[in-house]
Order: sequence, then structure tokens, then C-alpha cells
Amino acid sequence: MKTRFLAFLLSAASAAVAADPGFDRLVRAIEFHYSAKRTHIPFMGLANMVVKVAHPGGAKDFKLALFEHLDAQDDPAGVDRILRELAAKGYRPTIRQQSRRSGESTLIFTGEVGKDTRMLIATFGRNEATVIQVTVDPETLMKTLEQPGHARRTFYPGSSDEQ
Repeated sequence: MKTRFLAFLLSAASAAVAADPGFDRLVRAIEFHYSAKRTHIPFMGLANMVVKVAHPGGAKDFKLALFEHLDAQDDPAGVDRILRELAAKGYRPTIRQQSRRSGESTLIFTGEVGKDTRMLIATFGRNEATVIQVTVDPETLMKTLEQPGHARRTFYPGSSDEQ
């Protein structure tokens, strides 16, 4: 009995240490800095379970957070702060795009998780933000990107490559 309890305790502790704080820290930073609450998305747990079983496009796990009614206008320093914090947590900034006209920003970070790749994508508009984290198998992802018609058939059976 004690052995089982100890094994359970060690596995829970290793899972807690192995957990990635990047997504959660980013979500908390947005909630704190912009005084915003996450928008509840119905059936998100079911969608995550389907991804864990089916692995579409090499995806193995994902998290999604939506924020509405942000007061993010005229805050370029906020995006820079997020960029620095995530870079310090082991993520590599891969893509950063900011529209001068609309003020929207997109940040894409990548990090390694064993043999998989974790991507963290954050978009900031004037009044909303979206944060998604996905863990993917890099080989399957590259095959999917090389053959976009195959990806379309995966999601829309019966479709052809000709449009």
C-alpha cells in the first residue's frame, strides 16, 4: 500500500514538474495586465480528447484561451513584455508580426518537449486576444505542410485536390 502511494506521489510530482507553465503564465499575464477574463468555450474538453486520440496534422494536445473586451489599444510595451517573458521560459520566438494600420499583433513561439514540438501562438487585437498552445509531432506536421491537399482530405473526406 505504501509503495503504491509513493509511486502515485512521485508520478504526480514529476507531472507537475514536467508541466509547461508558458501557456498558463501567458493567460494569467493577460488577465492581470488587461483586467480581462477568459471566455468559456463549451465542449473544449471533448475537443481536446478528440485531438489526443486522432492526432490531426500531428497534433497531440492543445489548449485555447479567448479574451474579449480587452483595453489593449496603444500598448506596444505589453506585447514586448510577453515576448521577453516567454523567451526566458525556454520558448524561442519564431514569428512576430505587428500591423501598423490595425495595431494587431501575432506572436509564435516554439519549444521542444522530448521528441515533440510545442507551439504557442498569441494574437492580440484592439479588443480581443487569442492564445493557443499545441503539441505536435514535427515529422507529421512537416508532411502535412508539404501536402496541403492531404490535410484537406483529412478534415473533409471526399474532397479532391483540384479546386
